[in-house]
Amino acid sequence: MQRARVPLTSPPYRRLVLKVGSAVLSGKEGRRRLLAIAEQVAALRREGREVVLVSSGAVAMGMARLGLTQRPRTMPGKQAAAAVGQPALLQLWEQAFAWYDLKVAQVLLTAEDLAHRHRYLNARHTLKTLLEWGIVPVINENDTVMVEEIKFGDNDQLSALIASLIAADLLIILSDIEALFDADPRHDPRARPVPYVEKVDAEVLRMAGDNPNQVGTGGMRSKLLAAEKAQAAGIPMLLLPGTRPGVVLQALQGEPVGTFFAAGERRYSGQKLWLSQLPKPAGEILVDAGAARALREDGASLLPAGIRGVRGSFGVGEAVRCLDPRGKLVGVGLVNYSSAEIERIKGAKTRDLEAILGYKHSDEVIHRDYFALASELAAGGFG
Repeated sequence: MQRARVPLTSPPYRRLVLKVGSAVLSGKEGRRRLLAIAEQVAALRREGREVVLVSSGAVAMGMARLGLTQRPRTMPGKQAAAAVGQPALLQLWEQAFAWYDLKVAQVLLTAEDLAHRHRYLNARHTLKTLLEWGIVPVINENDTVMVEEIKFGDNDQLSALIASLIAADLLIILSDIEALFDADPRHDPRARPVPYVEKVDAEVLRMAGDNPNQVGTGGMRSKLLAAEKAQAAGIPMLLLPGTRPGVVLQALQGEPVGTFFAAGERRYSGQKLWLSQLPKPAGEILVDAGAARALREDGASLLPAGIRGVRGSFGVGEAVRCLDPRGKLVGVGLVNYSSAEIERIKGAKTRDLEAILGYKHSDEVIHRDYFALASELAAGGFG
């Protein structure tokens, strides 16, 4: 792991995703910091850059309006707080950007939205259109309708997926944390900030502590996992202290602040990139040893003859996991048949599909062009 600082003045980083944590926007200084962030985004826009804002804070703002001192523990409680806080949060951003003649648009997403290819593409087209129109998209997880099965987990993960979705040049996460430290600075006076990370690996992950604050959900580990996702898509990430005035502009001018995570080599794009970043698959297909070997070693498609079972309920075009006889992940792909149809044709020869079903969508249950191996998914949503 290198320790040298990398200047951010080159490349220019034209398209940015800026994630603002709850802790940055909460407390007595929260409103002032929000205004300061809007001022910096306006400055970036004048430089010809595009900025997508991923803003936490709906639950925290709802808590403040409801007079709650602790974050609700139940899902209905969190959803109720978010329902109260979301419009208030957007109004603050709207008012802040109005000072700079900038309009904002609210975009609420769940993990399920990005797990469906058509919705994923719709989200991408919408965001790119907003940027073309000169509007600042303000994105948040749709807390009011989420359940555990369709959660991103936190907005750190959401911001990494959005960066991949719009092919951003740089992901910036603003936190109440100064940088990544080589030890927990709260307990170790010898802890030192790490200015540069070449790759998020086991050594780097060990530096993380899992101690989210009262108003947020993500600790340092969440930010490292976001950096890992961004690196898998070939996007660098910058972790900055959001409580420091002007920090985004300072960092982009090359000042040594925060932690810079280098971009990884982009291994794939398009369909496989989407598969690698999926928050959660719709179900599982159990394959035999021969099919697992063909998928892993030969780049083959998955045929009905190699299928031994199905778990979950899913429709045509949804993403599913493929598991070998030992339960180990082979990869993830898009199915040409529903779970009910696969149950009927599992183990069958391709030539018999029409006789069994009365029709045939395709010879393959999963075509190799729509399949990503587990090795390609290591830094994505599955791990």
